[in-house]
Amino acid sequence: MKRMPLTILCFALALSTISCKKSSSDDASGGSGGTATVPDVYKKIYGATSITSDGTYITIKTTGTPDHKSVYYPTSNSLYEAFSGTTFGGNTFNKNPNSIATQNYTFKIPANPTVASTHSATALGAIGVSLNGVPFFNQYAGPNQPLTNEVVSFDKYWGHPSPTSEYHYHVEPLYLTTVKATKSSLLGFLLDGFPVYGPEENGSTITNAMLDAYHGHTAVTADYPNGIYHYHITSTDPYINGSGYYGTPGTVSK
Repeated sequence: MKRMPLTILCFALALSTISCKKSSSDDASGGSGGTATVPDVYKKIYGATSITSDGTYITIKTTGTPDHKSVYYPTSNSLYEAFSGTTFGGNTFNKNPNSIATQNYTFKIPANPTVASTHSATALGAIGVSLNGVPFFNQYAGPNQPLTNEVVSFDKYWGHPSPTSEYHYHVEPLYLTTVKATKSSLLGFLLDGFPVYGPEENGSTITNAMLDAYHGHTAVTADYPNGIYHYHITSTDPYINGSGYYGTPGTVSK
């Protein structure tokens, strides 16, 4: 058997070592082609079609369609259900002309959220994602327009679709707090990576007066035993979020 020249053997070993180091570095850092472990708390987003992490951002993809019945589904859909009577705030339900359609949302939110030095305002449209993959919207029906006249169109689970067929929640996602989870459970995340919880904590109802300008506070939760800043949904305006994001928001596209 012929021996490989020593210089060629050393060169081949060096290349192999460099290649191995590069692969290991990418996986650890979440760099190009790298991956990172998705924290267990994000796996509670059962409505996601995929959840991945690059170590810097958690990327969540959803169709945005609710897993509960709604009068806004086409009548041919098995989740269609007629609805009448009262809705959020005791208002008489008045159906809007829109319907639910499948979307292709990609939420990219910080894996390690931190308080922002400058708090940006929430935009109209999706500001976060709930556990069933439906987006959260802010407290406005339009630019600085309160939800006063829009709440009458919320279905039995307090959501409704936009003119572009995007089903969403402006207020408490009643299906999550009464069927899938509880009033004190984790309900999702805003785009800045901070979690959203229901209208109760430690057996007490949360009011706006108990929260800061961004509609949250820092406390221990079942999911974060060391404590974390988190938002709470309340029964009165601004419902989910106050004067903007507490942290620096990621992005949402579709």
